[in-house]
Amino acid sequence: MPLPNINPTEIKAWTKLNEIFQSEKKQSILQHFENDKHRTDHFCIQFEDLHFDFSKNRLSKKAFEALIDLANEMDLKSAIKAQFSGEVINQTENRPVLHTALRSKDEVKIDGESVKELVENTKIKISNFVQKVESGEWKGYSGKAITDVVNIGIGGSDLGPQMVVEALKHYHKKLNTHFISNVDGDHVAETLKGLNPETTLCIVVSKSFTTQETLTNANTVRSWFLKHTTQDQIQHHFVAVSANVEKANEFGISSDNIFPMWDWVGGRFSLWSAAGLSIACAIGFKAFEELLEGAQQMDEHFQNEDFDKNIPVILALLGVWYNNFYEAESEAIVPYTQYLQKLAPYLQQASMESNGKGVDRNGKPLDYQTGTIVWGEPGTNSQHAFFQLMHQGTKLIPADFIGFKSPLNDFKHHHDILMANFFAQTEALMNGKSEDVVIQELQSQGLNAEQIKELTPFKIFDGNRPTNTILFDQLTPKSLGMLIAMYEHKIFVQGVIWNIYSYDQWGVELGKQLAKKVLKDFKENEVGAHDASTLKLIEYYKSI
Repeated sequence: MPLPNINPTEIKAWTKLNEIFQSEKKQSILQHFENDKHRTDHFCIQFEDLHFDFSKNRLSKKAFEALIDLANEMDLKSAIKAQFSGEVINQTENRPVLHTALRSKDEVKIDGESVKELVENTKIKISNFVQKVESGEWKGYSGKAITDVVNIGIGGSDLGPQMVVEALKHYHKKLNTHFISNVDGDHVAETLKGLNPETTLCIVVSKSFTTQETLTNANTVRSWFLKHTTQDQIQHHFVAVSANVEKANEFGISSDNIFPMWDWVGGRFSLWSAAGLSIACAIGFKAFEELLEGAQQMDEHFQNEDFDKNIPVILALLGVWYNNFYEAESEAIVPYTQYLQKLAPYLQQASMESNGKGVDRNGKPLDYQTGTIVWGEPGTNSQHAFFQLMHQGTKLIPADFIGFKSPLNDFKHHHDILMANFFAQTEALMNGKSEDVVIQELQSQGLNAEQIKELTPFKIFDGNRPTNTILFDQLTPKSLGMLIAMYEHKIFVQGVIWNIYSYDQWGVELGKQLAKKVLKDFKENEVGAHDASTLKLIEYYKSI
């Protein structure tokens, strides 16, 4: 069955939410706490080692219940079932969406055919490959063992694996892992500078094996190898993750060293597949399985838990609340660990490429907002960057604060300072600082009345800035798997609520098509048809 096709703005729950918003929009978070003495208990969920506190939101119990009604009236339960059972929910591309099958313990079928055996056989192939490279059995052209692995891909073939490899750096084994994505030659050049061709192995990740950026980079890296060895030795230094075996063979990669990609796994959700080969190389196959296990636990929670206790569902509904009623255009992701410095860029693609849509599932233009702008940076760096805007700016920016109770390294004092800032910032964003408190502070500093009057407006914090607290025991492969899957499901739920197709990305295509025309113009005497601005820019570029 296809996804439910319902305009959210035309149902009872939406009307009710709008009424609640109009009556409660001036109530502060602190007032909600005063109205419900047990608010923290009501708005807090514990799942495995994940502690989720969403009490610091501009949300009454009445509004929360109406949001749950919205999920029910939009038939979210049927949508979840359709996704996990392999129904064709990516209808514009006529594909199921089954990245969840990559970590599932259950039998999953597409057109009556089980995909479980495909997944398990690929895991075995990944495990065997990693074991050969780790042990030194896999040799380069000169007979030396591999020391460095380079992932060559872009978009989902880069952002997800790179984020996980960076996040789990504490668990790295013997192989050094690098990433080349940008077609900018400087990215290739700087990556190759510190590498030895004798001991370097490249993973080319491209479903079609025709992606311009990836193939350009792969060919440049192959040319680098061919300065030192011959074409027949390329098979010892390149493997592929692709659905196009023929093209990978033409490149020089042995069929034995080509890992599958499937139509039912979208690129930006593919790190759980062979597209995550670089992850397995970095942390070992056992830890890679733990990553999958954490995601699978979140999958079960998402499928089975009631919506009012369902973490991804609640995160998604909060996003709808702020986006569609408070008109907040962005949301911040603030992990309090340097290991998650790539999380926000990863979620930018996962969310904005998925839900940045302007037509509904009927193909009709939308008259309501869909995807939000996702951005962020680790704390405490972010506190000295964009927190000024969050605290005293004119924009409402809901934020997810992600933290861990225990550090991975033996710097407990550092971690205490880090987490003190974590809790203090969510408290400060909610409470703010009143005029009376500011005046008292300035008086205690010995300022006179005129100075106090002049400074006071600049030191007031309105507060009432919403945050979610997402707290794990420790950053492990398993907890990271849970975290990523949690956001995947949040994105899916929002797509269902907004009545859009989250799993296509036609918006990526136009720029690619035009880039081919412009590239052709660079090589020819006459420039093709363009607007006046672009035409002049191309001519200026060619004149250099």
